Amino acid sequence: MKVLDVAILGQGRSGYSIHGSHLLKDTDRFRVTAVVDRLPERREKANRVFGCPVYEDYTELFGKKFDLVVNALPSPFHHPVTIDLLNHGYNVLCEKPATANPAMLDEMAAAAEKNGRMLAIFQQSRFAPYFLKIKEVIASGVLGRLVQIGVRYNGFSRRWDWQCIQDNIAGSLYNSGPHPVDQVLDLLGGEEVPTIFCKMDRVNTYGDAEDYCKMLMTLPGKPVVDLEVSCCDGYPAWTYKIEAEHGSLIGTHTHLDWKWYVPEDEPKRELIKESLTTPDGEPAYCSEKLTWHTDSWDYVGEKEGEDAARGLYTTLYEHLTAGEPLKVTIPQVRRQLAVMEEAHRQNPLSRFCTR
Repeated sequence: MKVLDVAILGQGRSGYSIHGSHLLKDTDRFRVTAVVDRLPERREKANRVFGCPVYEDYTELFGKKFDLVVNALPSPFHHPVTIDLLNHGYNVLCEKPATANPAMLDEMAAAAEKNGRMLAIFQQSRFAPYFLKIKEVIASGVLGRLVQIGVRYNGFSRRWDWQCIQDNIAGSLYNSGPHPVDQVLDLLGGEEVPTIFCKMDRVNTYGDAEDYCKMLMTLPGKPVVDLEVSCCDGYPAWTYKIEAEHGSLIGTHTHLDWKWYVPEDEPKRELIKESLTTPDGEPAYCSEKLTWHTDSWDYVGEKEGEDAARGLYTTLYEHLTAGEPLKVTIPQVRRQLAVMEEAHRQNPLSRFCTR
């Protein structure tokens, strides 16, 4: 099995705790051969943990050979640094949010095409075990036609770090939103950008970006999406709820329940326009007892986030070694960014913080 050499830019929560953590376990396929971080203490730790050369600036990598460079720098550096890396001949995996808007992603994609390199975006939640199970249940057809997809990415927190400043391409929608927005767009299918209504608010943040986002998405012939990403929910809810023609699904990242009835097994009904009455002549309400079928799923791994990262890195490996198509495509990410751009257009927030 070919082992791919990887350079990681950034050793923050993403570069170290997500990408670095995964790559240390996936040594049959990947080998970290360089790390970049501007902080000397992080470089020292990376040298100790990964046992590889470390650099202060990513331009020090130029001229060296890597099969993949992971851009896990802060969000404002995703666009310019990724383009620079592509122009120097590297395949790039860029953290989410890919960038601020579709036009900037187009520039990144153009650089990849011009240089014949791979550009991939780290939308690992597409491969989260709970989401794969949700898709499996939907594909089985037991729920029938979907009517509404409800997602809550909620908790209660006060933030005062760089990810609560608008100039840093931050706020709840850019920070956490790429996960559920990518997932619901995948469930909707197609390529059309939904019509959205969005309300944002600043509540407990110490920055100038939103920490509350409520969004409705609609597309002809598709279920309504009701999405919430909030730091104002004292009853944390990381949940999915799907309402459908023949049943429903509800659950979290670690447990799902779904129930459905089989129309062919129930009495046939016809519309009755006259008032309903009981056998003894009393006014009645139409009611029946359907036979409900139920099932459930529990996550049995150690960390579902690590499984999600493994799923995305598997697609990268298969692409780079066998030419398999990427499962998270640039047009899909562009659609996601178009939704986010429209959400921010509808909610212009004053700026009072600077980097």
